[in-house]
Amino acid sequence: MTDNYLPANVTRYLENYASDKWSIEWKPDSDIACCIVVPAIMEFENIKKLLLNLIENEHEYFGNILFLFVINNVATASDEVKEDNKQSITLLRGLINKNATDNFSQEVISAGIKIGLVDASSAGKEMPEKDGGVGFARKTGMDLCLKIFNYNSDLTKLLICLDADCTVDKNYLAVIHKNLKDKNLKAGYINFRHKITGTDEDKFAIVCYETFLRYYVLGLQYTNSPYAFHTIGSTLVCSYESYVKIEGMNKRKAAEDFYFMEKLAKSFPINKIDGTVVYPSGRPSWRVPFGTGQRITRFLSGNQNEYLLYNPESFKVLKFWLKEFGNNEITTPDKYLAAAKDMSRYLYEFLKEQRFEESWKRILSNSKTEEQINKQKFFWFDGFRTLKLIHYLRDNGFPELNMFLALDLFLQELNYQTPKAGNTIPSLAIQVEYLEILRKLA
Repeated sequence: MTDNYLPANVTRYLENYASDKWSIEWKPDSDIACCIVVPAIMEFENIKKLLLNLIENEHEYFGNILFLFVINNVATASDEVKEDNKQSITLLRGLINKNATDNFSQEVISAGIKIGLVDASSAGKEMPEKDGGVGFARKTGMDLCLKIFNYNSDLTKLLICLDADCTVDKNYLAVIHKNLKDKNLKAGYINFRHKITGTDEDKFAIVCYETFLRYYVLGLQYTNSPYAFHTIGSTLVCSYESYVKIEGMNKRKAAEDFYFMEKLAKSFPINKIDGTVVYPSGRPSWRVPFGTGQRITRFLSGNQNEYLLYNPESFKVLKFWLKEFGNNEITTPDKYLAAAKDMSRYLYEFLKEQRFEESWKRILSNSKTEEQINKQKFFWFDGFRTLKLIHYLRDNGFPELNMFLALDLFLQELNYQTPKAGNTIPSLAIQVEYLEILRKLA
């Protein structure tokens, strides 16, 4: 830890929400303005690949950026996991202490990259059985970074998430460094593209999954939802001020990224950071109960039809509701419900099921100004409730469609030309064509 003072809001956060069980192993440095937190469990080989990838970036940007690896497992993890993590810890300690034992370590050390290690794996240092997982690991690393920033620096202090099985563009650090000078950057995400590698089945799986992700965000963009952004854990960015204001990362074992970004969005605009790309892995994985790894595993199992997307009609209903509810006019719950019923009985039934009338009355009684009321609208109809509406419409009124039929219909609505696969499952090349269109739009 450095001797830098800690701002009062950071001190309060650490006292109320952080643990003192873990610490950072590193060569203390007073220039850190950015911490890139990398949770890792059983990732020894991928950590080496990531480090070799990172040092392809221009070395001049290593000066005020720390890469913090959180090597983690719970006490009941398998011996295989613990042994792999032990190798990772030994590797990282050697790099931190500049012990060049082979060509790999010599190359990484000579590049000047700054590395930190959190040992949340060794006996007595494991993650708690109940909470141990990716959310807790991200939180542990991000919390510890708050203690080492140079708060006297004029640069924006950024917390960035990355995963051990990712790679990044060669200008990744240059773009991050540019954003360190942006005082208005409070929250955002870096552009991403999943790696389309492996067997043909692997490629079909990841193209299908990324198509699903981008279609949903494009749908939210179409509706003018304030939650129209990606929530990929390895791309998350926030300033230290926004992090402590929303009380930090959550401890969820999966979907920690979704809930973290949703919480940020309720207080700050979410910026898309273009100009560089993070490449998440498209591998099957046991590490989380849902998300990319789980969806790839499910696709490869062949147990269900993955080539389905939400019906574009669902987004039209959502667009209507957000325009009706989201404008600055404040009216009674009866009028909102009547408008919803006129547009779609499914929307009306969903709002009744969600106890909209009681919630809206409570918002009106607890808010002192129109500004507060309008802000509370999107606290209530947040990203999670948005997804619940889309699922309700899927299950009750607008069943999912063949992926490529849905894309043809929706992209036509947006006046974009498509390959017109229609109600089929086309070749991988055609699927990639669709994905490339979505990558430009969302």
